[in-house]
Amino acid sequence: MGNKTGFICDESYFWHDTGNGALFLSPGGWIEADEHGESPKSKRRVKNLLERSRFIEELHVLKPRPATRKEVEWNHARSYIDRVESLSRTEGGDAGELAIVGRGSYEIALLSAGGVISGIDAVMKGEVKNVYALTRPPGHHAERDKGIGFCLFNNVAIAAHYAKKEYNLKRILIIDWDVHHGNGTESSFYDDPEVLTISLHQEYNFPSNRGDVEDVGEDRGAGFNVNIPLPAGTGNAGYLHAIEKIISPIAEQFKPEIILVAAGQGASVFDPLAQMMVTADGFKKMAVAIKELAQQICGGRLVLCHEGGYSAAYVPICTLKIIEGISGLQSEVREDPYHETIKGLPTNILSPHQKHAIEQVIGVQSPFWKFENLSRV
Repeated sequence: MGNKTGFICDESYFWHDTGNGALFLSPGGWIEADEHGESPKSKRRVKNLLERSRFIEELHVLKPRPATRKEVEWNHARSYIDRVESLSRTEGGDAGELAIVGRGSYEIALLSAGGVISGIDAVMKGEVKNVYALTRPPGHHAERDKGIGFCLFNNVAIAAHYAKKEYNLKRILIIDWDVHHGNGTESSFYDDPEVLTISLHQEYNFPSNRGDVEDVGEDRGAGFNVNIPLPAGTGNAGYLHAIEKIISPIAEQFKPEIILVAAGQGASVFDPLAQMMVTADGFKKMAVAIKELAQQICGGRLVLCHEGGYSAAYVPICTLKIIEGISGLQSEVREDPYHETIKGLPTNILSPHQKHAIEQVIGVQSPFWKFENLSRV
């Protein structure tokens, strides 16, 4: 197996055009034109920082290939794919709910989904030890028949289908730590016991009425869908506690053959579309914890797929630290440049109400999973 971390990106990802707007609304009325929330800036600046710090030289750069139409159809309705393609070839538009398609976005979305597929191939063939795919447009909100929340094709779900079909994998774990609920991925595998989906997200955020603790899957998939809604203000301590007390025990029993992460950095302390308090150091510790879990259970097979995160200034720092975490290497960015600003915040304190929220998940899931170390919660 290659001993480097793979990195996947393509200039095309930054050319997906969501137009102008303010956060997620189009300009007009009382909304003055500004950059759209899902502009390419935060993702492009990740690559810029990797190059400026020369840390990219420590990574094995991989070239993505486009997903085929057949591969996308494993997860999406033909009529929806046709709609995205048609909008892309005309003047663009909304492919569902806040899912903007620009001219040429169809081909870029295929390359985004194919980027994660390329990561699966590289890990499964032993070319690299793990992968970070800096893909765009994001995907975890996209449902079978419509785009939602900036997402066109569900990159991580398509990649999971690919892993099942191409490598005959029977146990795939998807961890979604994006601050918004991974509704599209949940829907894709809600009755599938071969794909265990776990979503860590801010409660009552986006999409509305999704991601409840009681949503555990159905039919043969009952118990194979885990939602961990966390209160606003949850920081590093709460996320790491959830990984230790919920994700790790479940993963140890499920014994996945590969772990995929929908890695959105929207839970950061500076994000404009959420109210959480995870720092760059917290994201690094999360990445290390998941990497160690993969090493323990599935030979280190781990692919991270970039999702949301809308602080153009802070997402690059958080993502760099995640890549440090999975690579086991230290970049020249020794300290978070925003450390002095955030050092007084209670990011590393687990509050009683945050702990209670996590314990609620354990109570709901316990009929399906035998939680070890439950007495130590």
